[in-house]
Amino acid sequence: MSSSSEITISKSGVPVYAVAVLAIIFAFGLFFVGYDQGHLFSVVLGEQAFEDLYIHELTHDMRHAAGFPCH
Repeated sequence: MSSSSEITISKSGVPVYAVAVLAIIFAFGLFFVGYDQGHLFSVVLGEQAFEDLYIHELTHDMRHAAGFPCH
């Protein structure tokens, strides 16, 4: 009687580049919602962006829900 066993090794993992891309998107989103006080639009609008705070007003309630103080 002969006995043979077959071993199958399956390796599945998350691609490293996918994790890196998601980490970059997360970091930008965190800055966008939590810390931006006109910095992103200042590239286009100049100093006026720091007075208008478009992104701050757009994400105002989300900032408070996430625990970021803003005033």
